[in-house]
Amino acid sequence: MNTAEILKKVRQIEIKTGRLVSETFAGQYQSVFKGRGIEFSEVREYVPGDDIRSIDWNVTARTSKPFVKRHIEERELTLMILCDISASQSFGSGAKTKSEAAAELAAMFAFSALKNSDKTGLLLFTDKAELYIPPRKGKNHSLRIIRELLAYTPKNRGTNIALALSTANRLMKHRGIVILISDFNAPDYSLEARLTARRHDLIPVVITDRFERALPPARALLVSEPLEGGLSFTADLSSPAFRQAYETDAATRRAKLENVLRSAGADWIDIDPALPVYGPVVKFFRQRRKNLRLL
Repeated sequence: MNTAEILKKVRQIEIKTGRLVSETFAGQYQSVFKGRGIEFSEVREYVPGDDIRSIDWNVTARTSKPFVKRHIEERELTLMILCDISASQSFGSGAKTKSEAAAELAAMFAFSALKNSDKTGLLLFTDKAELYIPPRKGKNHSLRIIRELLAYTPKNRGTNIALALSTANRLMKHRGIVILISDFNAPDYSLEARLTARRHDLIPVVITDRFERALPPARALLVSEPLEGGLSFTADLSSPAFRQAYETDAATRRAKLENVLRSAGADWIDIDPALPVYGPVVKFFRQRRKNLRLL
C-alpha cells in the first residue's frame, strides 16, 4: 500500500473500531483488567461507620481528632501488544490476510486502553525484535500503532515467540497486560509463556486461516512456496489421503499449542481472519468477567 492507501485504511479501522469500543468493548476491558493495587489518596476526619482499622493514628495524635486514611484503586495499566509480522502473516484465503486481522485486533485493544486512560505499547517481531514503540497515552499514539502495523516492512521472515516474550518481560517493569497476536507457528516458547503469565496478564490471540486447518477438495495442484524458510511442495488436492494427512498434522500442532497455553495458565482467543474479528474478543471477555464473578 502507498501512503494514501495506508492513511485511508487507518481511518477506516479507526472509525469501525472506535464505534465498537465506545458501544461494547471498553466496559468489558475495564471489568476484567484491574489496576496494580491500592494507593494512598488522602486523610479525612472520621465519621461514624468508618472502619476503625483505617484510622491514621499519627494525624489523630497531632490534631486530637480521629482521622482515617483513604485509598483508591491504582487503575492505570500498561498494555503491550506483541504482534507477529513474519512471512506467514501475509497469508489469507478470504477477504483479509492474517496481518490485516491483527491490525484490527490491535486497534480494538489500543482504543480500549485509550478510553480507560491506560498506556499502550507495541512490539513487532519476526525471528528478531523488529520495532518497539514505548507505551504512551493519546489518540495520535494509538493511530501510530495502527499505521505501523499496516505499513511496516519486516526485515526477516521467521518467527521467534520466545524472543518476543522475553523482550516484553525485560521492557515492562511493572505488571501489565500482554496481548500476543500470532499464528503461533514457531519453535518452543513454553518456558517464556509460563514466565510471562506469572508476571503479567498474558492474552494469546491465535490467528488461524481455515485453509491452515483443512484443505478443500478440488481438481487442482497446490504449489506451496516456503514462507518462512521451509521447503516448497506440490500437492494434489483431489487426493483424500493427502487432505486427511494435512488435517491430522494441523490437529496435532493445534493440540500442542493448546497444551503450552494451558500449562502457562493463559486463556486465549481464536480468530479466523475470514470472519469479523470482534465477536470472539467480546465473547472471550464476557466469559472472563463471568469467571471472575465466580471466584
